[in-house]
This record gives sequence, structure tokens and C-alpha cells, in this order.
Amino acid sequence: MRANDSVSLPLDGATERRARKRLSEARTAIDPVLRAAIGSLAEPLDRMAGYHFGWCDADGVELEGAQGKSLRPALTFAAAAACGGSVQDAVHAAAAVELLHNFSLVHDDVMDTAPFRHGRPTVWRVWGETNATLLGDALQALALGVLCDGAPEAVTAEAVIRLARTTVTLCRGQYEDCAFETRPTVTVDEYLNMAAGKTGALLGCACALGALCAGADHRVVSAMHTFGTELGLVFQLVDDFIDIWGDPAITGKPAHSDLIHRKQSFPVVCALESETAAGRDLARLYQSRHPMTAARAARAADMVEQAGGRQRTLGRASASLDAAFAALPDDLATDDLTALAHLVARRDH
Repeated sequence: MRANDSVSLPLDGATERRARKRLSEARTAIDPVLRAAIGSLAEPLDRMAGYHFGWCDADGVELEGAQGKSLRPALTFAAAAACGGSVQDAVHAAAAVELLHNFSLVHDDVMDTAPFRHGRPTVWRVWGETNATLLGDALQALALGVLCDGAPEAVTAEAVIRLARTTVTLCRGQYEDCAFETRPTVTVDEYLNMAAGKTGALLGCACALGALCAGADHRVVSAMHTFGTELGLVFQLVDDFIDIWGDPAITGKPAHSDLIHRKQSFPVVCALESETAAGRDLARLYQSRHPMTAARAARAADMVEQAGGRQRTLGRASASLDAAFAALPDDLATDDLTALAHLVARRDH
């Protein structure tokens, strides 16, 4: 990304170190809970889950290291800390959020026929679509079970209801995202509504559960949910931006993947709505029956930028980041939340 492509204030070294430390701590904290939950599954679901999480190979041989950023658990812990809660108060909620996130990833890989995740064949490529779907279902059920087992008794019912409703919203967002692939036009508002469901809902739930488990009142829980939902929009918009203008050597993804698949990401939707010459050229390219080669995708990226898609994406992401920060109550210690938010906004992969 270019130096002026930031959607936030410059990420100084101290802020980045703080955010990355919270991510590392979150991974460490939830690991025993995740492993216990996965270990309760019958063979081969337990091995499939371990493979998906990066704990073992397809034969069950243990591997060093872990997969995933653990952003959502880190947000749960940060929200709990802001409200005076401890890691122990929120650890089961954080693990539940991570399980639900991975349920969505396993199912998304099946629906998208994605061949790889983190450089390895996806679960469905190794065990087939049916078994991968069953694993996703099992991870969703485990998320609810983990939350019931460990959330503070006084808030268990509300926590479970929030997680269940989030699952429904996630499914709605994923349905809309898939439906957009066969629609000739998508509006900016429709896209943002989809992103709020597919990405914003779980980040909102992660923050709300952290506050809830820390004993916060409904005003604060609601504020944390708003913060997370807006941050989820930032995450999705930055994701869309990176796909077109990120460095493949850093992202680890093929250049212009969304454009090659004629996906209507946010920059594309903005360009198609722009009523500019470049936007009309892009529409013709997207409607063409010719294969979207790498060269055509590179031209499409130029058209998106000329039609204003780049700047509109940065502007909307910046507005969502501002809205996220505005939602945080002034009387809470939210330094960890803001550090994580800046990391989301400034990431390059």
C-alpha cells in the first residue's frame, strides 16, 4: 500500500507492539480451552479440527506453531479488561468466539471451493465436502457448549443468545456475499449491509461478550458491540483494498484475486456506481465472456482506481474507524482496544 493509504493515524511502534502482544496473549490463553473442546470430538473430526487449526498434519502428527491471528479472542479479552474483568472471566467466551469464527472459515472454504488456507490444502480438499461441512457444524456446536460451560453464571443465558444470533447473522451475510456473485449490480448500501453481517457481527459479538463476562451494564455492552461491528467493517474494507492494491509477496495471495473472479468487492461496487467513463469500462469488462486474465485484472484495477473506488474505500474505512472509536465510553481503559483497532486498519495482509 502507498504511504498515504492509511485509514488511521500512523501506527507507532509502541502501539503495534501492544496490539501484537495482546494477540499473542489471546492465543496462549484460549489454547487449553480450544484443545479440550476439540479433544472431545470423535475421530476423525478431532483430527480434522486439529489439522484446520494447524496443530497437526492430516495423519494427526503434531506440528509446532499455531494458525490464525486470534483477533476476535484478543478483542474479547480487551473488552473485558476495559470493563475491569480478568482473563479468566472471559477465556471461555473468547474461545467460543474463535470456534465460531473457524466454523465459518471451514464452511466458507467449501462454498468458495478454496484450495488452500495458510498454505495448506483446506479441510474439504483432504476429507471431502461432506466431512468438512460436518466439522463446521461440530465447531459451531462446540462454541455454544464452551460458552455454557465457562461464562459467568449470571450472564450465561444472554451470552448464549448473543452467540446464537450472531451465527444467524453470519449465515445471512455469507448468503448475501454468495448471491452477489450472480447479480449484475450491487449497491454500496447492500454491500455494507452484507459486510456488517459477514464480518462485523462476530467482531461485535466478541467485544460484547467480553464486556458481558466482566459484569458491565447493558449500556457498555451495547457500546462494545457497536465498536466491534464498526471495526468489522474496517476489517472487510481493508481486506477488499488489500486484494486489489496489496503486495502479493506480503499478502501471500495471487494478485487481483477478487478481480480475476469478477467479485463485487467494495472498491468495485463504488467504481460501478460512479457513473464515470472508467466505471463504464469496468462494467463492460466484468460483463465480458472473455476469461479474466492477469493482464485484464490489472487493467480492471486501474479502472477501479480511476473511477474513485480506491479513495472511496479508504474514506469509508476511515469513517468506520472513527465511528468505532466514538462508540467507546470515555470512562473505560480502552488502550488495548484502540491498539488492536489501529492494527486492523493498518494491516497489509
